[in-house]
Amino acid sequence: MPFHISLDGHTDLAARIYRQLRDGILDGRLRPGERLPPTRELARELAVSRNTVAVAYERLTAEGFLTGHVGRGTFVSAAPVPPGTTRAAPAGTGLRPVARWRSLPSPADGQAAPEFDFRVGVPDPALFPLRTWRRLVGQALRPSLLPPSGYADPAGLAELRVAVARHIGAARSVRTSGEDVLMTQGAQQALDLIGRVLVEPGTRVAVEDPGYPPATRLFASHGARITKVPVDAEGLDVDALPRGIRLVYTTPSHQFPLGMPMSLARRTALLAWAERNDAVIIEDDYDSEYRFSDRPLEPLQSLDRHGRVLYVGSFSKTLLPALRMGFLVAPASLHPALRQARQLLDWHGDLVTQSALASFIDEGLLARHVRRTTREYAVRRDHILASLRDQPMLRTVPSSAGLHVCALLSEGDGGAVVEAAARAGVAVENLTAYGGTREGLAIGFGTVSAERIGEGLTRLRACLPGQRMRRPPSVTSMPGRGPHGVWC
Repeated sequence: MPFHISLDGHTDLAARIYRQLRDGILDGRLRPGERLPPTRELARELAVSRNTVAVAYERLTAEGFLTGHVGRGTFVSAAPVPPGTTRAAPAGTGLRPVARWRSLPSPADGQAAPEFDFRVGVPDPALFPLRTWRRLVGQALRPSLLPPSGYADPAGLAELRVAVARHIGAARSVRTSGEDVLMTQGAQQALDLIGRVLVEPGTRVAVEDPGYPPATRLFASHGARITKVPVDAEGLDVDALPRGIRLVYTTPSHQFPLGMPMSLARRTALLAWAERNDAVIIEDDYDSEYRFSDRPLEPLQSLDRHGRVLYVGSFSKTLLPALRMGFLVAPASLHPALRQARQLLDWHGDLVTQSALASFIDEGLLARHVRRTTREYAVRRDHILASLRDQPMLRTVPSSAGLHVCALLSEGDGGAVVEAAARAGVAVENLTAYGGTREGLAIGFGTVSAERIGEGLTRLRACLPGQRMRRPPSVTSMPGRGPHGVWC
């Protein structure tokens, strides 16, 4: 592979070539077994004599960094690099980010999947139609997909925007056309674009409490002053919104994390409040395709008559988070600024993935996939609810949609339960990690098959307060596999 060598000046060129090749081997840029260019070729590229390069190669060979093979060339030695010799970039200890970034938590490192993964917001990758998707991606890789200018519309492929508008119009009753849709790299980028366009340092932003921490942190990263507003059985408490709020972030279809929908009375009250206070509403409809009972209520966007609502959605729950496909439906007055913000951020998304998704929707495959996965997730959800119903320590929060359920602890510390469960190979989430004061658990069912849910919940029950087994079971000592509650 090409390797950059800098030879500014004219002194001791052989030594400078030697040091840069050696450093490249030590820090991993040149890997064991990698072939170096012939001395004649490298000498021509560097405009030096062939003997100068040969001297550097010979010294590296003598020290064991390179190995020569007659008739084949010169290669990086297969011998391992001595411990402690690998070099890293400068630490930059004198550099500091601005204050608001120092207060935000660092992203979690990649971790091995637990034996029973009940974490929220993760769909089952085994249900993803990989073979069909591979076909659609292959079809999308065509010359006509490439724009003449080399760059595409920041709002996304026109055919995908039309397909998304049609899909959410039929599936979620959203009033929109392709012109109103802007494709994003997941819902989080949609929120970031809104923050860039509407949030200035000091702008007051209201979020639900408990709520979705990544949204809160994102608005804070733009300099917003965050106000947490409580939720109750009807959703966001509109009467608790203070004056001076510029933007309200809410999850009305399936409140995150508790799960209840916002009542129609609250929806109309929130829209009226936004009109009186010249405020903007962000409606995050992150997983309402998966509905298991009750009729869906009208989204805020379809009830809005004054252009106050920005509707955010994602395909991370219905397809895969790794695809990074989301969308934003915004009033026309914000379209130019949002497109400019997207262009400045990363210009546009992956055209191949966008084209494949457009075909996936147009061929009816998305609707079919949602129907099939809804049936599977309904079975898993029923297993969990039946198990929790027989557990007096936990009371489920009524919920009719999504990929997780919440259960409130009648006593004890949710954090302690989560830690004990982790030692038993079970991953659940602490409800207070999302804010609020209610002790409880958020239990996802996206990645645990129906056949394994029983054993996973058996291990979880052994970790609850008041159980006879005070210590959580170990992963190796467990035996074989073995309607809503109320919320106050």
